[in-house]
Amino acid sequence: MSNNPILSKRRNLILYIIFWLIIALIYYLLLHFELKIKSETALVDSFVFNAILCGLGLSFWFPAQYISFENNSFLIIIMDHIFGGVLSSVIWLASGYFVIVFVLNYSDDFSSFFVHTVIWRFVIGILFYYLITSFYYLIIYYNNFQEKILREAELKNLVTEAEIKTLKFQINPHFIFNSLNSMSALTTINPEKAREMILKLADFLRFTLANNDKQKNSFGEELKNIRLYLEIEKIRFEDKFEFIEEIDECCNEAPIPNMILQPLFENAIKHAVYETLTKVTLKLNCKKETDYLKISLENNFEPFSTSKKGAGIGLQNIENRLKLIYGMNNLLEIKKENNFFKVTLFIPLESLNKVE
Repeated sequence: MSNNPILSKRRNLILYIIFWLIIALIYYLLLHFELKIKSETALVDSFVFNAILCGLGLSFWFPAQYISFENNSFLIIIMDHIFGGVLSSVIWLASGYFVIVFVLNYSDDFSSFFVHTVIWRFVIGILFYYLITSFYYLIIYYNNFQEKILREAELKNLVTEAEIKTLKFQINPHFIFNSLNSMSALTTINPEKAREMILKLADFLRFTLANNDKQKNSFGEELKNIRLYLEIEKIRFEDKFEFIEEIDECCNEAPIPNMILQPLFENAIKHAVYETLTKVTLKLNCKKETDYLKISLENNFEPFSTSKKGAGIGLQNIENRLKLIYGMNNLLEIKKENNFFKVTLFIPLESLNKVE
């Protein structure tokens, strides 16, 4: 939320102005009846100073917005707001005095009265700064809380939807069907190889079902399942592709969203390996870079091959999950150039603390 909520709706602005009119009326009554100031002087004083404070109050949104408790220490916040309160009060007093004395040419002993009351005016200015800023903080945190609830609800819905879609591309009927056909053929040609592939398929399915309810898993565990998947696909494509890993050791224990790698490899198999007549190299790279865990999968492809058409849910599903889990919309990067297709995921390092 970047705009001042008071200005976001006309109703809010009207209520804000009414609030300051009430404050101005109270201010006038105190000056006139309690301090025995002439009615005209009290009216001018009240109108000018409260009109200026009303305008300044809108600008107090910016310190509340940008001096957040999440990004600053408590001491820095206190010091910043002490400075902000003093500065705003000085600006308020100087502006009010200038308007009344030099713009409205209203003297009538006002200067003397102003000097005698400048201290309590200064205190009032600071108090109003803190009051309005605190009000803005309440609005900010209320809206953030509502956005968090909405995001969690969207994430829950996405996870539910993803579980259904996951069965489509994780336990893909074509993948299972082709694997079983290949294994069936191997039972007469190479029984040991067929037995090996059956065991790998069982391990793959067991991992998929066992981790289906987890939101995050370690990169190392996800990579084990990817290796099983590729070994099974090898029976179909034999030497049509090779898999290269460039993995920093620190990546293995890093938590990443569950099954986030699977669609990347399925996409590469479907759109590169399946259609090509030449050998495809799948290169997986993982390393820590600045504030992110950077995971990339790159493959070559034939420029004139006709790519298989699909629902396109794989990469889109990854992008949606990353956006809702981490609250950022720039965590997936796709590049296609020089007959190479590369997908890069950026996992924020602040999330690398535990596997959920």
